[in-house]
Amino acid sequence: MRKQIAAANWKMNLTYQQGEQLLDDILNAKIALKDHQLTIFAVPFPYLIMANSEITDEKNYFIAAQNCYSKKSGAYTGEVSVEMLKSIGIKYCVLGHSERREYFSESNQLLAEKINICLSLDIIPIFCCGEPLAIREAGTQNSFVETQLKESLFHLSSEQLTQIIIAYEPIWAIGTGKTASTEQAQEIHAYLRSVLAKQYGKATADSISILYGGSVKSNNAKELFGCPDVDGGLVGGASLIANDFIQIIKALK
Repeated sequence: MRKQIAAANWKMNLTYQQGEQLLDDILNAKIALKDHQLTIFAVPFPYLIMANSEITDEKNYFIAAQNCYSKKSGAYTGEVSVEMLKSIGIKYCVLGHSERREYFSESNQLLAEKINICLSLDIIPIFCCGEPLAIREAGTQNSFVETQLKESLFHLSSEQLTQIIIAYEPIWAIGTGKTASTEQAQEIHAYLRSVLAKQYGKATADSISILYGGSVKSNNAKELFGCPDVDGGLVGGASLIANDFIQIIKALK
């Protein structure tokens, strides 16, 4: 079975003390993850070391950075390199979140560079793709997300691609309370997998985890995760509430 993943994206939320308490509350639930299940916390940069120390003895719990820079090192004040993340034991990095694309004008080409540097240092990218409301309403979401995959990922070898986690974000469902129906989620996830299969073959496509990232909540996670091509979620607001995220972890296949 593909890896089934509950990934928390804290975004720019919580103080250090609140973040520490949230991790404690979730870990104290003592959820025993199966071999094919992962829980990942994408926390703000100042909390990475603390969070990584919290999960040290936990099986299949990991910490992710929410971003990285596209260069190895240099005079880039305020940026954080993949080498820095590697040096503190971080194993995952979220790339191309819709907020990074929208607010910071991150292009597919820039994200390809970030993918490359992460893979070169054995940090696993959680690559986000997805369409805004206007694209969904025009019915062109398939070609839109296909372009995102092609321009950021299709330079990779099959072996490199299998190291990546993909997160599909219907941007129109992030923070709006709207959620894609299970049918919509399954349809677009299956399409993404078909795009990968056309380029890399069915076996490679079938091995890649594709997460759903649009207003996943404790009361809809089980239904969403039950879709054949939905391999968990990249969770925003609900990941900031211990009891909600505990239920989301428990909803993994």
